[in-house]
Amino acid sequence: MKLHGHCVAAAAALLLPGCATVTRGTSQKFAIESIPPRADVALSTGQACVTPCRLKLKRKHGFTATFTKAGYETYRAEVKSKFSGGGAAATAGNVLIGGLIGAAVDGSSGALNNLTPNPLKVKLVESGASPAAVAEEAAGTKPEG
Repeated sequence: MKLHGHCVAAAAALLLPGCATVTRGTSQKFAIESIPPRADVALSTGQACVTPCRLKLKRKHGFTATFTKAGYETYRAEVKSKFSGGGAAATAGNVLIGGLIGAAVDGSSGALNNLTPNPLKVKLVESGASPAAVAEEAAGTKPEG
């Protein structure tokens, strides 16, 4: 009878997800902004929106965001999936409670990661703008004359 109870407890433990998967989830809220606003954004994940926008995205993999707007150059931005501080706390919880199984679940689900940068903010460049004007504008200066 005692052996049966241990087997049931072990089976239940195998079915439980890791700490970060439970507390943080495998997705996160992600904000995308642009100057000027109302730019079309297509993500390599297949999702799309018009800035400013908020999406719920999987933490596990990074992606590329492609910004387009009439009269502006197309811009591509990389978003990375990185191990996060909140994930470190969950990993510690796994060591204390969930063990290797919880850590494996969290690692494979992406729950230990964050998408960064978040929010993703980009400044689009007007089509045909000279590189010098773009550099001066970025530096906060204007040409004299």
